[in-house]
This record gives sequence, C-alpha cells and structure tokens, in this order.
Amino acid sequence: MISKTVIKKVIEFDNPGRIGYDFLDGSFRDIKYVELNMPKKEEYNWQKPEYFADIYPKYKNFDGFLHLDEYNNLWGRMTHDTTGGGEVLEGALKSWNDLDSYRVPQIDDEKRFEKAHLSVEPYKERFILGPLPGCTFAIMRNIRKMEIFLEDLILEEENVLKLQDMVISKLVNMVDMYGSMKCVDAIFFCEDWGTQDRLLVSPAMWRKIFKPAYVRLCNSAHKNNLKVIMHSCGYIYEILDDLLDAGVDVFQLDQPTLMGIERLAEKINGKATLFSPVDIQAILPTGNKELIENGATQMVSLFYKNGGLIAKDYGDYNTLHIKNEWAGWARERFFEIGGHDPRKK
Repeated sequence: MISKTVIKKVIEFDNPGRIGYDFLDGSFRDIKYVELNMPKKEEYNWQKPEYFADIYPKYKNFDGFLHLDEYNNLWGRMTHDTTGGGEVLEGALKSWNDLDSYRVPQIDDEKRFEKAHLSVEPYKERFILGPLPGCTFAIMRNIRKMEIFLEDLILEEENVLKLQDMVISKLVNMVDMYGSMKCVDAIFFCEDWGTQDRLLVSPAMWRKIFKPAYVRLCNSAHKNNLKVIMHSCGYIYEILDDLLDAGVDVFQLDQPTLMGIERLAEKINGKATLFSPVDIQAILPTGNKELIENGATQMVSLFYKNGGLIAKDYGDYNTLHIKNEWAGWARERFFEIGGHDPRKK
C-alpha cells in the first residue's frame, strides 16, 4: 500500500495496517509538502540594520538582523538567535485608519501555483500537503503586532472582523488552488493558540471571532476533497471540541503531554488524528532512553485505533539540544510497534 493510501486511511480510521511516519533522518517519510513559487525580493532576506536605515532609522543600532515580509511587516532576529525565526517589530497596519487602503498580499496569485505540482511529482506516492501561511490569527497578529492585536480583539472587534474577512478570502482561494492541482491531499497551517496552561484569548472570544473563519476554511478544504491539518503549540484543550466541529482532521502537536495525553486521546480518538513527535518539552530533552521509548509506546497505545496516529520528527532538535540519538530511540520504537516497519518491504 503506497504512503498516500496509508495516510488517508490513518486519517479516516480505515484500518491502514500501520501508523504513519514523517521522519527527517532519511529513514522513512509518508508525507511531502508542495513548494510554491514564492516572490523573491532582497528585503525579504535577513539584512543588517543599515539596509533599512532610511525607512526604519530607529532600528539602526539593532543587535541582529531585519527583514520585511510580503505583508510589509518588519521582523527582527537577535544576533544570538539560532532558530532563524525572529519576531515582528512593527506590523504593516500601524493604524486602523489605514485599513481601507491596506491590501493583503496576493498569496492566492495563480503564478505561485504554476508548475508547483512539479515539486511533488517525484513523490506522487506520498501524501501531499499544501501549506498555508497560517489561518487568520497567525496572519493578523503580525499585521498589527502581537501585543497590539490582543488589545484590538477587545477594543476594535469590528475592524478585526473586517481584516479577517480580507484574509480568509485569500486563504480560501489558496485552498481552491490546491484543490485544482489534483495531486494535493491536505492543507497544512500553523497557528499557535496556547501558552503553557491556557489559550491566548478566552474560549468565548475564540468562538465568537475566529471559529467562523475556521469553519469557512475547513468547509472549503473538504469541498475540494482535502483534509485539514493544523499545527498549534501550547494548551488548547478548551477549544478542541470547536476545532473538531469546525472540521480539523489532524492535530499537529509537538507537546502532546501538555494537556494531559490521556484526556487528549479521549477527546480526539475516532474524530481526528494526532501528528506528533514524542513530546519535545517533557520527554525528548531528558535523554532518558526508557522514558523516550515509553513515550512512543504510550502514543501508539492511546492514539492508534485502526488509524489516528502519524509519528514525526520535530524540525529543530538542535535549538532544543535534543541529540539525534535520542530522537532515534523514539523512531525505532515507533517502527517496532507501529503496525509494521515500512522500511522492510
């Protein structure tokens, strides 16, 4: 059975015969991501502060690097930052008075999708994911800057909803583009909603403002016969039912023990799939082989019920000081108990 079929059956709880795998060490991958034709401009790359001195003079002595994104947000990354991610220093929309003139970039431009299918052509037997640049929160919080946007949710709800409508329209168009490619099996987006012990907003606010956008996005994906895979960091237990109701098919969580792994399994079993490494916060960094192997065993035991589990690697073990050997213990344990080892065909 090819990977595409296995992962589809995993997500649909349709007796795939094994769990899914997405390991970065070359051992086995069931999944491949589409690569879009992204716009390339010099200011989109990390630059020394003097590059932006004329338009952002206040950052001329910034201890690190700066870049603009296509939304026109200014990002900063400290010199010692090894992740390469950085944070938004100034959002593109500095005043709601400018909302009517602000234009969300053409993330749904047909040119981005031209020949994008060629990026996955050599991997057509895999389960193909079409990446989105987030859902509405991830995009809007940058356009306004995080701490300002959290205030906006209380003080500027009407404007937030207007901006959200602009953003979700673009995202839905992207979903339609992926649907028309025919080779894509799911959409994938990252949207971090949780701190260590709670949501960034109240569950009531999330349902009022953001759930309708999630419903619209998921409905569009399902209309195009695409599954919906959502990444989130942090504690999101209070909205799991809402996310399931909206139509999320797969939760990509890197800290599956954070919300209580047993009650997470109880909540999503039979309804959605877990796509996760062994917990990158509580288990893998310990370097304890028995604990890591037991973590993998527990994930298979709790989530694999004729489907429901895709085991993966985390994308940046180096920053977390997790040795490849430690991650390898988890991989091997998943292969041992995950149904059958796809490496041994």
